[in-house]
Amino acid sequence: MSQVKENDTVKVHYTGKLSNGQVFDSSLEREPLEVTLGQGMLISGFEKGMLNMKVNEKKTLNIPVSEAYGDVQKELFHKVEKDQLPQEITPEVGMALASKNPDGREIRFRVAEVNEDHIVIDANHPLAGHDLIFDIELIEIK
Repeated sequence: MSQVKENDTVKVHYTGKLSNGQVFDSSLEREPLEVTLGQGMLISGFEKGMLNMKVNEKKTLNIPVSEAYGDVQKELFHKVEKDQLPQEITPEVGMALASKNPDGREIRFRVAEVNEDHIVIDANHPLAGHDLIFDIELIEIK
């Protein structure tokens, strides 16, 4: 029976959880994730954890911060004056916002702090700073 190796295209079902058990994402109610390994589309711990798996095999991956989204980076927090925001926005802590770079690429961030005259935005990945747990099942090796 074949096993997953680098550069294979695979289909996998997964449920991602934080260390406190809170589920942050799952493919169980939709199509399995299809991805080619080695393309930089997955966090390194997820890719490494799939290597040598066989079809229909299930396992739990415990992925440390360093192999997930990394530590929270303080330099990705920025102060933005409220008068710089569109008038229709009433910022709230946790609110997701987006902006475009001069080159047209979209940047996503969340509101970390709301003050009288400014907000603080956080451009870190929402899962930065967390160890992650994934329950996975390999569905197919293409």
